Amino acid sequence: MPQNDTAARIARHLPAITDLRHDIHAHPELGFEETRTAALVAATLRSWGVEVTEGVGRLGVVGTLRGRRPGQRAIALRADMDALALTERTGLAYASTNAGRMHACGHDGHTAMLLGAAQVLAEAPDFAGTVHFIFQPAEEGRGGAEAMLQDGLFDRFPVDAVYGMHNMPGIAVGSFATRAGPLMAASGRWKVTFRGTGGHGGNAPHLASDITVAQAIFIQALQTIVARNVAATESAVVSVGHIAGGAAEALNVMPSELLVGGTMRAFTPPMQALVERRIRELAEQSAAMVGATAEATLWWNTVPLINGDRETAAMLAVARGLVGDTRVDADTTPVTGGEDFAYMARDKPGALIFIGNGAADDGPVHGLHTPDYDFNDAILPHGVGFWVGLVEEELGA
Repeated sequence: MPQNDTAARIARHLPAITDLRHDIHAHPELGFEETRTAALVAATLRSWGVEVTEGVGRLGVVGTLRGRRPGQRAIALRADMDALALTERTGLAYASTNAGRMHACGHDGHTAMLLGAAQVLAEAPDFAGTVHFIFQPAEEGRGGAEAMLQDGLFDRFPVDAVYGMHNMPGIAVGSFATRAGPLMAASGRWKVTFRGTGGHGGNAPHLASDITVAQAIFIQALQTIVARNVAATESAVVSVGHIAGGAAEALNVMPSELLVGGTMRAFTPPMQALVERRIRELAEQSAAMVGATAEATLWWNTVPLINGDRETAAMLAVARGLVGDTRVDADTTPVTGGEDFAYMARDKPGALIFIGNGAADDGPVHGLHTPDYDFNDAILPHGVGFWVGLVEEELGA
């Protein structure tokens, strides 16, 4: 459909799309708990005549729309639905009504934009082939993409390519950014449990294997992984996020067990293996220095997100047609945040693009995963327009 006609359709539906976004924002649900959100998505799609399949990967929803013109090609557009375990402090009229739950990553907006695109396309499906609208649960570290794939996502809904989009604070409204190749890192977690004898910290510390010293050595040594094991031309992250040991009520007791945990990020499988190996080695060596032991547990929540060349080019062409060359960054700097979409892009050719959520001229830009963040309603028409444009780019012929 002509771009002016698309813009008019989006403008006509924008108030309803915004209301949907606010409704989802006010009722956030954690991963694999999105019963209300999934039901809302399914009912909304059905009201527009879109074929709906529920319960894919437990709570995933897939809407299927076939074009009026004959064509064998099929693509998938994916949005995520889950929220975070965070207490909102935005003070918005549509702020979270679920205590300790918040849409602090913009998945409410992602869902609303894809629903808006489904509505516009369902009104006039003037394309050749099939679009599958994937609404994924549990993106935030709970394995929603893998659950959908294990439930036969692309066997049941075959596609030639899969596409994702994520909002990005700090990038101006009406702007897009992506790149071919590595875009986002594999995101992992690790825990190390140090075990020693424990002891009396005042009367006989010399008789104990002091695991507090082991963890101090270990935490300092962790910083050498990136500084001395990772080449300067590559990138990785290792950070400590949790330390627990001993009791505040017994400050004279040296603990016999102490836990240290954190996160790790890498852009390639070899770098993932290097980071894992060095964390284990450093934990064991630090423990051995004080006559203690260390048990390391490591796991990856996501794999690296590698954008396909052809799929990236298609996304860039749509973005440029929508907002112009100067507002599209075609070689953005990779980010070390993880994205569950990476599993889908590993299974099928695919790519993800960032849509600007706003860059303040004065005052702070509230980042993702913070209690003051809110998805910017001003980018809703850009996101909807992008998805519609991508369908036309991929299935227009």
